[in-house]
This record gives sequence, structure tokens and C-alpha cells, in this order.
Amino acid sequence: MRIGIFGGTFDPVHLAHLLLAETCREECGLDQVRFVPASRPPHKETEGISSPRQRLTMLDFATSGIPEFVVDPREIKRGGISFTCETLAEFREEFPGDELFFLMGSDSLRDLPTWREPETIAGLATLVAVNRGPISVAQMQAWLEPLPDVVRRAVRFVEMPSVSISASDLRLRVSAGKSIRFLTPRPVERYIVEQRLYQSAAGD
Repeated sequence: MRIGIFGGTFDPVHLAHLLLAETCREECGLDQVRFVPASRPPHKETEGISSPRQRLTMLDFATSGIPEFVVDPREIKRGGISFTCETLAEFREEFPGDELFFLMGSDSLRDLPTWREPETIAGLATLVAVNRGPISVAQMQAWLEPLPDVVRRAVRFVEMPSVSISASDLRLRVSAGKSIRFLTPRPVERYIVEQRLYQSAAGD
């Protein structure tokens, strides 16, 4: 089986997340994409992040009815800071005979040189780097220059339609009383309203 692993805060999950996952599923021939929300992301401020239960609920709403999309709560159950190298090692142990693909947006790829053990990450999964917004493949390749050859060779580039949506923008729109209709699935939008999430602006 070919398994895509898509990590992130998903606060909230939005249509660009889903489009990235679907593009990678199709382009890489994935049997499954597992959405893995972080308990405590190491590269983001944790203040103001919605609770794990709320983020899992929104992911469940967003992926409902899509059999190839699976919400995987392992990092939240593990607790603490979520490091990709540890999560991928867990996946490799659980799925020893399967091919693993770690899906990442261009913003994550840009930060990869600062991540813990990038060589270990590259040894555990194919890294699938997807453009976000107007970022080109050439720009993404340039970000890999500080990394060893073993990491650069593990990266596969995938292009998806340009969609300028970010979780931080959605949070700011909600805080300002603006609509997020058609930016996130309708059940997620309703849940945000019902739970009164993002009533004050939060950083990305």
C-alpha cells in the first residue's frame, strides 16, 4: 500500500489542505492519505490553538465520505511536541511493508533545514513537496540547497492549482466577522460558528 502522511495543525482545516491531499493522492498513486494533526507543533506558537478535540472534529467533518482520507490522532494521543522524525518512525514500524510519502506544502519545505533530523525523515519516506500560491518548483529546489544530497534526492515535487487560502487568514476573517464560506467545508464552517472559535485574532 502507498500511504500519504499529511501533518499540520489544521486550525482550521480548509479547502487548500484538501486539494493538496487529493492532488498528491492522484499524482503519487496513493491508496490512502492520513491527516495527522499535531499535538504541539515545534515551529509554531501554541498560544491560541484550538483544542485537540476541536481540531479532530473539524478534520472528521472535512474528510467524511472520502474513503481514501483518514484522520490519524496518534500525535495528539502521544502528547507533547510533535516531531516528524518520530512520527514517521512510528509509521514505519506499524506499516513495515508499505511505501510512505510525507506530504508537505512549500512553506514547510522552506523550513525543512531547521527541522529535527531531516536525513532521518528522508530515509523513512518520500518527501512530496507541493507548491502553495505562486511558488515555483525552482524556488522550492533552491530551499533544499543547505541540505545533504540524501535529503534532496528524497524530494518529489508536485504542482497543484494555485489556491491562496491559509488557516491564519481564516482565523483572522472569523475574528473580523467576515465570511469563510467556500474556504472550508460547510460542516467545518458551521462548527466554527457553533463553537465560537477564533473570536479574537490569532497568529499563524
